[in-house]
Amino acid sequence: MEPIKIDITILKPVQQVWEYYNDPKHITKWNFAHETWQCPSSENDLRVGGKFKNRMEAKDGSFGFDFEGTYDEVISNEKIKYHMEDGRNVDIDFQKIDENTTKVNITFDPEQQNSVEMQRDGWYAILNNFHKYVENH
Repeated sequence: MEPIKIDITILKPVQQVWEYYNDPKHITKWNFAHETWQCPSSENDLRVGGKFKNRMEAKDGSFGFDFEGTYDEVISNEKIKYHMEDGRNVDIDFQKIDENTTKVNITFDPEQQNSVEMQRDGWYAILNNFHKYVENH
């Protein structure tokens, strides 16, 4: 199956976008696709071989899971590559457009359970939540 690509342009400097994307104190504030969900905890060891774990759960407590991965490449303010526990790969590029504009490009391997459209929409909803959070802080 072809990798899925999404992107968004954020009107903030690349250093701030990078920090908000990777710092657990920020991750817990934006890392969910819908307001009925939350990210109550985040651990992030941002280095090659380091791991991350973000807890995703419904606010009503009806469902939850850990989203986990291991970093394969980290270039500060530029690029992150990681793989999830099931072996799927994710590439994230932070592209500095100018001093106050950053484009975030994400490419990820789809899983088999849900449609490509559903996966793209879910990941994009999280990315859009991130975009709103960064621009409002």
